[in-house]
Amino acid sequence: MIEATSCGGVVIYRGKILALYKSYKNRYEGWVLPKGTVENGEEYKETALREVKEEADVNAAVVKYIGRSHYNFAIPEDVVAKEVHWYLMTADNYHSKPQRKEYFVDSGYYKFHEVYHLLRFANEKQIVERAYGEYMELRKARMWGHPRYF
Repeated sequence: MIEATSCGGVVIYRGKILALYKSYKNRYEGWVLPKGTVENGEEYKETALREVKEEADVNAAVVKYIGRSHYNFAIPEDVVAKEVHWYLMTADNYHSKPQRKEYFVDSGYYKFHEVYHLLRFANEKQIVERAYGEYMELRKARMWGHPRYF
């Protein structure tokens, strides 16, 4: 078994959540959250911000760490055990542009109930639920966008 670590972001702007549509040679299709592999010497938070920028061309800011998810997948020679660390993030506009070289063909910001039903993987749905709950609590406390989180 190969162990791998990735980091990603749940980016929320004006109550809407960023999602990307990936289409790989008509074999893999689905909506996902931006995430990617930690590079040597990178902090997890840095990885998450870099991946959001690379995959969606979004300049995000981390609000807080919201947890991790685990899943396994098979590759021809082995099984990969993946751990993903997630951050709640904000952006300052709705701009996004999918990274074509990684097979992302669409991106955008969607209402919670829309993105929840669009997302392909159950673990990402759970992370979105947690992130959106945190977002709503911060808004209720009038702390969303507060300088303390940046």
